[in-house]
Amino acid sequence: MHVRKDLLPSAVLFILLGISLLSCNKTMISEPAPVPGTGSAAVMTAATQTAAVLNSSWSVNWNNYTDGHYTAGNACTDFGNAVSWTDSRAWISSGVLRIRLQPNALSSASGILSNIEVAPGTAYEIDYDVRFHSQFDWSRGGKLGFGFLVGDGNTGGNPAWQGNGGSIRLIWYQTSAGRTVFQPYLYYKDQPDSAGDHFGLSYPATGTIARGKWYHVHLYIQSNTGSNTNGRAAIAINGAVLLNTAIRWTTNDSKRFIRSICFHTFRGGDTPDWESATLGYIYYDNLVVHKICG
Repeated sequence: MHVRKDLLPSAVLFILLGISLLSCNKTMISEPAPVPGTGSAAVMTAATQTAAVLNSSWSVNWNNYTDGHYTAGNACTDFGNAVSWTDSRAWISSGVLRIRLQPNALSSASGILSNIEVAPGTAYEIDYDVRFHSQFDWSRGGKLGFGFLVGDGNTGGNPAWQGNGGSIRLIWYQTSAGRTVFQPYLYYKDQPDSAGDHFGLSYPATGTIARGKWYHVHLYIQSNTGSNTNGRAAIAINGAVLLNTAIRWTTNDSKRFIRSICFHTFRGGDTPDWESATLGYIYYDNLVVHKICG
């Protein structure tokens, strides 16, 4: 377990961003303190989605677990529900969650692609810490961490042009210049290509992310209304704003709600240069989920 103390206060970041949220007077970048505990006490298997507990705000820091596999049952206890969890690739290591990436594999064959249904809302935020193992092979890149799904939750090369859903996630990516960076990865109504949009943005602005270093990630999402571009997508890493943009997620108002958190940690891309010949490990800690608007 580790504690982050180097982050800018939320009020300072709010002033820098100058954001006015539609009907929710809530700062975009906030840093709620992790609360020890495991969230919902309900236990279910990944296959029993009908028994899902739909949480809206909770926190998990994994301090209360001993080292060992972190199973679908554990994930459902902590999150309320979790589908497509792969027990063999999730491990508790000294109070943090470690995800194993398989060698010579991509997408669901390489890591974990799990979705967590939440109480429907129009504005959510999430905080977590992430670290790559000291010997991690970047390969070309992959998806990582916790994100949000809107409506139909478009991902995986399924563009959101029909206006029925979208998603916001984070990726790591090695550029042609050899820099490894974090990038936003969004599907939304106006995305320019069939793959997710990274808006030409990366963190850090210069240099590369480091193995063995903890990074604090904050994501904020707000639904739009009708066909208006009055939604919001924002990401900050270690207090630095990576993305902050108005956005039109959907044009179908019945699909405007944020309904799921995605936990996607895998390599890919869909070509061999995204693969790695070695096992890889990515660590997570201090998860905080907060529903802001219903």
